[in-house]
Amino acid sequence: MSELNDIQSLLKIMARLRDPNGGCPWDLEQDFASIAPYTVEEAYEVADAIDRNDLVDLKDELGDLLLQVVFHAQMASEQGAFDFGDVVASINNKMIRRHPHIFGDAEAGDAAEVLTNWEEIKRGERAAKGEQDHSALAGISRGLPEWLRATKLQSRAARTGFDWPDAAPVLDKLREEIDEVQAEFEAAPVADNQARLQEELGDVLFVAANLARHAKVDVGTALRQANHKFERRFRAMEALAAAQGSEMTALTLEQQEALWQSVKRDEKAAAS
Repeated sequence: MSELNDIQSLLKIMARLRDPNGGCPWDLEQDFASIAPYTVEEAYEVADAIDRNDLVDLKDELGDLLLQVVFHAQMASEQGAFDFGDVVASINNKMIRRHPHIFGDAEAGDAAEVLTNWEEIKRGERAAKGEQDHSALAGISRGLPEWLRATKLQSRAARTGFDWPDAAPVLDKLREEIDEVQAEFEAAPVADNQARLQEELGDVLFVAANLARHAKVDVGTALRQANHKFERRFRAMEALAAAQGSEMTALTLEQQEALWQSVKRDEKAAAS
């Protein structure tokens, strides 16, 4: 086998795993649909390693993500659709095509102008494919995580001028949407009002994503940090309960809240 830092080695390993004659039973059972969730998961694992600034883990997670590309390419190759080389050629061509200020005669003075040119090129690519959707929102994938799609929809709309001037009116809108959610909770029992609650809560989340955009905060990063903080504090609560000879399930909500506040105070003291 060639050197392990050679992409050809990975391609050969994947081909061996998918070999009908003696390949891995699990790998042989997979198809594009079954592997897709793993592809998304690995992308999030990469983002998590970056968020933790763990470059050793990032190396491993990028390898896992690369494996997903190789896996999909291998399955496509078996169907005669395309292979890994075609994937590489496609992205090489795309990067050259979408950077005419580097590989051509176009000019771009700053990052904003690069993005403007990028979107214009993408519109031309969609038109060349025969797509008839000329909306400012055209081309935003429905396969994106919904929080990311919300932000992209808002950003595209903002380019047409359809946007609040700053965060203040967005905060007002968020309060308005929260009031509407409260009204739906008061209107009927939750079990009888699911459709309305879903709609109004969706509005709250959409406006919250817009507020993050105005704050120039990535929604996914902010939510990951909030998740990490909650997990860290809850685990600390469990440890405090155990030190007191108890378990979380045996405590009242008031006792659990006291532990939560204790953990927060300890964190604040440690940070000062």
